Amino acid sequence: RCHNHKFDPITQEHYYSLQAVFAALDRADRPYDPDINVARIRYNLLREKTRLEGEKASLDEEVQKLGGPTVRAIDEQLFELDKQKSAKPQPEFGYHSNIESNEDTTKWVQVDLGEVTEIHSIAIVGCHDDFGGIGHGFGFPKRFKIEAATDAEFETPATIVDRTGSDVDNPGTNPQSVDVPNNLKARYVRITATKLATRQKDYIFALAELMVLNAAGENVALGKDVSSLDSIEAPVRWQRKNLVDGYYFGVAADPKLRHRIETLQDKRKRHLTHAVGPDLKVQIDANARSLAEINKQIAALPKQQMVYTGTVHTGGGTFTGTGANGGKPRAIHVLHRGNILTPRKEVGPGTVPLIADADWQFSLPASHVESDRRIALAEWLTRPDNPLTWRSIVNRIWQYHFGRGVVDSPNDFGRMGKPPSHPELLDWLASEFRDGDQRFKTLHKTIVMSSVYRQSSAHNEANAQIDSGNEFLWRMNRRRLSAEEVRDSVLSVSGKLNREMYGPGFQVFVLERPEHSPHYEYHKHDPDDETTHRRSIYRFIVRSQPDPFMTTLDCADSSQSVAKRDETLTALQALSLLNNKFMLQMAEHFAERVSNLDGDQQITGAFRLATGRQPDEAVRSMLAEYATRHGNANLCRLLFNLNEFVFLD
Repeated sequence: RCHNHKFDPITQEHYYSLQAVFAALDRADRPYDPDINVARIRYNLLREKTRLEGEKASLDEEVQKLGGPTVRAIDEQLFELDKQKSAKPQPEFGYHSNIESNEDTTKWVQVDLGEVTEIHSIAIVGCHDDFGGIGHGFGFPKRFKIEAATDAEFETPATIVDRTGSDVDNPGTNPQSVDVPNNLKARYVRITATKLATRQKDYIFALAELMVLNAAGENVALGKDVSSLDSIEAPVRWQRKNLVDGYYFGVAADPKLRHRIETLQDKRKRHLTHAVGPDLKVQIDANARSLAEINKQIAALPKQQMVYTGTVHTGGGTFTGTGANGGKPRAIHVLHRGNILTPRKEVGPGTVPLIADADWQFSLPASHVESDRRIALAEWLTRPDNPLTWRSIVNRIWQYHFGRGVVDSPNDFGRMGKPPSHPELLDWLASEFRDGDQRFKTLHKTIVMSSVYRQSSAHNEANAQIDSGNEFLWRMNRRRLSAEEVRDSVLSVSGKLNREMYGPGFQVFVLERPEHSPHYEYHKHDPDDETTHRRSIYRFIVRSQPDPFMTTLDCADSSQSVAKRDETLTALQALSLLNNKFMLQMAEHFAERVSNLDGDQQITGAFRLATGRQPDEAVRSMLAEYATRHGNANLCRLLFNLNEFVFLD
């Protein structure tokens, strides 16, 4: 970042070009489909929607031509007026009910017009809030009704709209207007939500604006008193009075300006209605029906879940991400000595020069989209002639099985890294993996079926004199189980391992004082808490205060990248395996598991579960004597501490 690499041919320009690949991405919540089949359906529907929207744009262009000079003049006026609108959304979002756990909870909000008034039409508008990736239509109820009355208690209301029979499509932030028949007169207008909108795992009712128009087109609800069943009053974003402030997402804040825009839009619509012929009208209607059907199918899909990950982010506040400009990547410059205040040459997307006769800069058209950069990087990584990818992959798999890679510096294949102990073997494995089916299962099988892997760890003094470090693998490296493997093996042998996959992690600590300087009390955790008996991969990790038991067993530091695990033998490890509360409790459960066996079968069964083999008579007699003196629980505790249990020979 600050200077060219001192040992390998990698320059600052290479570094910042790689950064440019991801220049449009930020970290934020983004929706995804857990079910791959639903994801495919959604992808196909969205692709068809994009096609229909393109078709609609072509039809709109044809309609525009038919409109002639009149429509062009109106559009010019609308363009000028649009520039006068608020440059950015106002902080007032609207009205927001209390949050509920049941979507069938009823909520209502109403406006007092101050006096009995003749009502010509009513309009409601949905909110916009990026919370949970929802955006347009945030909080718009799935089922609702609009009523008017002369009394605040609505004892004899007149129903204007009733959408309580079935779910309605979310209109986003498009105003939903309805004419009021028979010159209805009322003082109060109420919106009642009978089925709330989904937020994440809870439900709400929210509206940006309620407009009540008289015969002259005046909004008589503007600035009037608002009441509701309940409300989240969090000014300035959420409060009752925002419901009648005259502002909603995408509209001019000035009512006079908004009225002028609406008048011109209405004039444009009337002119085009007469200009468009019947054939074109049929195409427009068919396109609208198809789009509506696609939107209906998309809305019917299961609700997407949220994940915090890399995405093109359209945020709020002081940081808006790149979503506001369509995800266009930020300009990336080489920073002089890494200082953001001294940018130098602007760079495009690229990588490092690893492949002979190949340009390290990506050749992308000027019109490329953000994802094209990441696709180019993925294609570069998986090129058959990219030496680093294939060698790095097989080297890490080799390290997994033997405890040390063919290159013993798996994070550094450069000049400062270690040279391969068997360069021909590394290239053969890389070529086999690349040119074969590229399946890890096949690579694992190739390694574990080899004569090298199937060696014992028995010592040979003659070989040790030549290669004391076993660099050339004249025997198998004896390996102690990792911390996670020890914990999972103990749970499995004791019959307590919960094999449930996926879902949230578990905590092996008691959290105290979470509001300030949280204390993670591992010693207060109950080992019999069955929710924590899942595999260690689901363990919630506190990077600032790791689990002492796991750390003692050389669990990797999760706050930094670790090329390979340390493997030590210490007195603390032996003491932890003997005396840790978790080990003692699992020894009790292990003893309970074998207690159903008859007589000596308890000893034999426990030994077989722990080591995978039958004990010989001498071992069985010794273990039986120990169990008689100290009990089966202590016998199981002893078995957990056998080298055969903790080590792979």
